[in-house]
Amino acid sequence: MKVLITGGAGFLGLHLAKYFSENVGTIHELSLLDIADFDKKEYPKNCRFIKVDIRNSQSVNLLIKKFKFDFVIHAAAALPLWKAKDIFEVNVNGTKNILESLLKNKVKRVIYISSTAVYGVPKKHPIYESDSRVGVGPYGQSKIEAENFCFDYIKKGLNVTILRPKTFLGTHRLGVFEILFDWIHDGKRIPLIGNGNNRYQLLDVDDLVEAVYQVLSLKGPSLNGAFNIGAEKYLTIKKDFEIFFRAIDSKSRIFPTPAFLVKKALWLFEKLKLSPLYQWVYDTADKDSFVSIEKLTKTLDWHPRYSNSDALIKAYRWYYKNYREIKSRGSGLSHTVGWKQGILSLIKKLM
Repeated sequence: MKVLITGGAGFLGLHLAKYFSENVGTIHELSLLDIADFDKKEYPKNCRFIKVDIRNSQSVNLLIKKFKFDFVIHAAAALPLWKAKDIFEVNVNGTKNILESLLKNKVKRVIYISSTAVYGVPKKHPIYESDSRVGVGPYGQSKIEAENFCFDYIKKGLNVTILRPKTFLGTHRLGVFEILFDWIHDGKRIPLIGNGNNRYQLLDVDDLVEAVYQVLSLKGPSLNGAFNIGAEKYLTIKKDFEIFFRAIDSKSRIFPTPAFLVKKALWLFEKLKLSPLYQWVYDTADKDSFVSIEKLTKTLDWHPRYSNSDALIKAYRWYYKNYREIKSRGSGLSHTVGWKQGILSLIKKLM
């Protein structure tokens, strides 16, 4: 089995590479593609590293034709902090280039990593795969357009499984979670948008990786179409954080805030480029946000292992253990480095 992972230098790419290399004996060749540089010491030794820009259709096609992959996990994506133009070029045009080449070269199956951001800010829960897709901001909109290409290529005969994960975290996950973990490390109060009585589903990256492999390993009919994935066990934000704080023996406590005023302030900070928090994050923070995963669990006869609080505890303990090294990396725009906190660093001092 020859497998290609796009976005291989990212947080999910790293976890996929480790799982496939260390736990799965049926993969004979594992290739990782990215335009970013790889920190090769973090990866298993049997990986092939490929530097290609998925926006270049010719380069993508030459690559797919040369290595004759059996399966492709398309996880490459421009993240919400990127410029809108880059987000659409990578997430939409890049996905089309990948799908076109895979169809042309008769690849057996592709798993596209989408996002529950395609649902926007829904008014009813749980969210099912058949519910309306209303993307918030360039990132959410780009994911919808990329999914539309996936559905088009299914009709053309390509086997495409679309996974829509909730926000996922785990070891090596920084980005927006580094802001949260930094405040907890320093024992600060954690402002909640609203009262914290809403249910907000997360996902442990190890569960996502296992689900990807389960899909990849399916025999028989192709698993075409879209599937939600998130934690199976989750409480309210307030209760999940209480469990989290007790487990890590933290001095931090949650601090409820008036949602309307805080969201208005965060919207202004975002427009002035004073805060790294983007609209979908703060618009959904005080609302219920959970999806039905029944379609996936029934199809695979598989269930996620980690609850919301399990995922937070595991990720923070890794962060605490590696705190000095993480702080020495500097900041950036990916999930594997911290984000500049901007005006949030001033607010932190008041907490």
